Amino acid sequence: MAKTPAQRAAKHGAAATPSSTPVVNAGTQRTPQKAQGNANLLLIAGSVAALFLFWYFHLLTLNQMQDISGGLAMPDSMVFGFDVAHVEALRAAMDSDARGQLQFVHKTAGMLFPLVFGLVSMTLVAVNVANKAVRRVLWVFPVLFAAVQLWANVAIDNMLGAEVLDPGSVTLASTLVVLSWLLLVLTLAGMGLALFLGRKRKPAAAEQ
Repeated sequence: MAKTPAQRAAKHGAAATPSSTPVVNAGTQRTPQKAQGNANLLLIAGSVAALFLFWYFHLLTLNQMQDISGGLAMPDSMVFGFDVAHVEALRAAMDSDARGQLQFVHKTAGMLFPLVFGLVSMTLVAVNVANKAVRRVLWVFPVLFAAVQLWANVAIDNMLGAEVLDPGSVTLASTLVVLSWLLLVLTLAGMGLALFLGRKRKPAAAEQ
């Protein structure tokens, strides 16, 4: 006859009685340090991707496009903007295939760079800035940068591909390019401020 748990406990001690308390696997517990480490790994991977896309888009591809534009700079690279004369010369130097190549670049690296860079910037701010108001202000810059950069890509393609060049479209595209570079600098400054606030917060938290 099988013995009851009470009889087994009386004969063999408490070790014979199955414990009702589940065993917790301490290795699966998520500590703040582990979460911080995971966030840092994501930031490193995202930063590498953003740097590569910036290099590929601005420093490599757009510079190589000058080989099919008579040595004229692409509008995206002109930090201080461009005028109608430059765009007219560019339109005369670039045939439909060359303009198609620029459109392809805009739809690939030109789209991926602002999106990846914006996400990396927002993640870095979220990890390092505890104050919600400051965090939301710093988020404005990468969001605007991504939106303006994507808009500038479309404006440049429309400007170069138009049958008749409209000075208004040149002004719009030039303004968007200048604004995108300005927002890029402001986003980088915001990332630097977020890192400073994050480093300042760590010693204060360690003292508590």
